Amino acid sequence: MDTLLSGMQLALDFGVIFYICFGVFVGVLIGAIPGLSAPMAIALAVPLTYHLSPVAAIGFLIGINKGGFFGGSISSVLLNAPGTPEAAATAQDGYPLSQKGKGVKAIKMALYASTFGDIFSTILLIIVAQPIASLALGMGASEICSIIVLALVTIAVLEAGNLIKGILAAAFGLLLSCVGMDPVIAEPRLTFNLYQLEAGIALVPMCIGLLALSELFIQCESLWKHEDGECTDIAALTVSKNKEDNRVSFKEFCSTIKTLFRSSLIGSGIGALPGLGAAIASFLSYGIAKKRSKKPEEFGNGSLEGIAASESANNAVIGSALIPLFTLGIPGNMASALLIGAFVMHGVTPGPLMFEQHGDLVYGVYTSMIIGCIALIIIGMQGILLFGKLLCAPKNILMPIILFICLMGAYMSENNVFSVYIMIVFGIIGYIIKKMNFSFVCLVVGFILGPAFEMSFQQTFITFFYSPELLLERPVTLIVLGITVLFVGSQLILQRKRQC
Repeated sequence: MDTLLSGMQLALDFGVIFYICFGVFVGVLIGAIPGLSAPMAIALAVPLTYHLSPVAAIGFLIGINKGGFFGGSISSVLLNAPGTPEAAATAQDGYPLSQKGKGVKAIKMALYASTFGDIFSTILLIIVAQPIASLALGMGASEICSIIVLALVTIAVLEAGNLIKGILAAAFGLLLSCVGMDPVIAEPRLTFNLYQLEAGIALVPMCIGLLALSELFIQCESLWKHEDGECTDIAALTVSKNKEDNRVSFKEFCSTIKTLFRSSLIGSGIGALPGLGAAIASFLSYGIAKKRSKKPEEFGNGSLEGIAASESANNAVIGSALIPLFTLGIPGNMASALLIGAFVMHGVTPGPLMFEQHGDLVYGVYTSMIIGCIALIIIGMQGILLFGKLLCAPKNILMPIILFICLMGAYMSENNVFSVYIMIVFGIIGYIIKKMNFSFVCLVVGFILGPAFEMSFQQTFITFFYSPELLLERPVTLIVLGITVLFVGSQLILQRKRQC
């Protein structure tokens, strides 16, 4: 109880609340602009949290994530151009409503559904995280190694959509994690005689390059080819003279309650599985809602139920994606992978021990997530028209600002120019990866889990090399490895069938 009260006290500080609200505002703004995303904003913001308290830093970054997920629905509704991939399903009903002069109504429904799904998954995280972490504490090196292998394979298949490309991206991430000092013999490896690499590749400048700088290259290329112009659909931002077209009535909201609960549960389940992602949750929930609806013919023509299904599902991923991070130290998506950098920056290693060693921080993060939900509904309601107008900002103005933030963020992350060089190198790598349709998530998760995988693998190898029969005494390890083999086998069979 003392730990709970201490954590709540940390989060209820005025400064912490301000940073959470500011994070939500920034997230909505970034998410509303097509081409930009919450993970990109988080990567840029991580270095800025160095001087903040741990709760304020994590709350600020989670606030960006919350706002970014909702922000993507604004451009989906108004411009039929999803600001984020997971908001694509929202456009199927949001844009038709906007064309009918009910754009504000559609955005408000998206906001209510986003908040509902967010709160649902946050409560789920609070309920299940600590019991799972208690079970994880009883795991040995072999169990941890097998779970990491399963997580990498799952992410490689589900996130990348292609088994070979996904595994190659994850393997490249594992290779990058080997740069630095060998943990056993303490000899430098893959450093190319650069002493700056002896401590390994820094996560933050690497992610800034992969996510933000590479996207900047893509956007500049599209501008150079004149593929993108300024927003011209200004009429979609107008408020209807009919008040009913600008609000979601209590009756209309209640008619979507079953859909909200069902979609939030689907989104939470998918978010807890590493690699599936919010886009899958959104489209899956949308499809199920259409099948279960009493008025399926309205889907695609301006159905509030369709917006509720997609938005509640993709926002439910926010909280549930932190379940594997908090309990096993395994990130569920790109945003939670970037949060590891913030945790480590403040001396905290995500995983089951976090509940014992930093219990007040965990409860502080829980409280900040609830505050973020409240901030989202308030900021979203008050700033609908503002965000709708700002998403039309010309890219030739946004791009130089983002480049400046990239340079400053990379430098501030390690306080040296070498980090800027790392960012530039990975910006080029990220550009190539995007052109070849490889997965960023597989690469980053492989990089993050690399040290833990190497250590647990070495311990497992040493333990069972001379006595392999001891492996029979670790049933969890055998079960997880068996699931991994079956999963890979099924994916190979499906891939062959598709080729035939």
